[in-house]
Amino acid sequence: MRRIPLSRRSHVTGYGCFGSGAIEHESALERDFVILTSFADPDAVIVSQPMTIRFENEGCQRRYTPDFSVRWKDGRFELVEVKYRADLWANWSILLPGFSVARNLAYERGGRFRIATDRSIRCPRLENAKRLLPLRRAALDPGLAEPALRATRSLTAPTFGRIVDAMGSDRAVALSAVWRLIAHGGLKVDLDAPIDFDTPVMPT
Repeated sequence: MRRIPLSRRSHVTGYGCFGSGAIEHESALERDFVILTSFADPDAVIVSQPMTIRFENEGCQRRYTPDFSVRWKDGRFELVEVKYRADLWANWSILLPGFSVARNLAYERGGRFRIATDRSIRCPRLENAKRLLPLRRAALDPGLAEPALRATRSLTAPTFGRIVDAMGSDRAVALSAVWRLIAHGGLKVDLDAPIDFDTPVMPT
């Protein structure tokens, strides 16, 4: 069974469907971690609570279960703990022995152990991922994509808003085309910054 999180305020259980299938989460922060990881690598294999590690600490038998394992497309392997920073520091002495054995186990398997906190997860890239991930699964109409690409190439300093204006079609249709091109990789933006009408855009 999945353990009850240390912070009950974050207890939001559920499943999300991503590239590697339905992935269980027990907090909003875990859900956001899965979104961010799937956005970074659609082919990453993410497993919720992949193993329980049993170990001895100060003469007592203990166990620790990492929140996720991630096998990236390039072969990298990670065991990941997802924690709000406030919970992490409040319970550090309790958590540290389990983190240490997980770090050693990941190293033995050619990977690494890391802690992902709200500081690294709750960022502009997450908001972009929430907007763009569903659009990756949406069809891209070539008849709408080509005018957007043509408008991008014709502008000296293309931005999201200038491309929409230059398309000269229904604004809602133009917006949809530009968003889908960004999601599918046909147009490139800085995903670590909020996307708005002033966002610089380049063809890939």
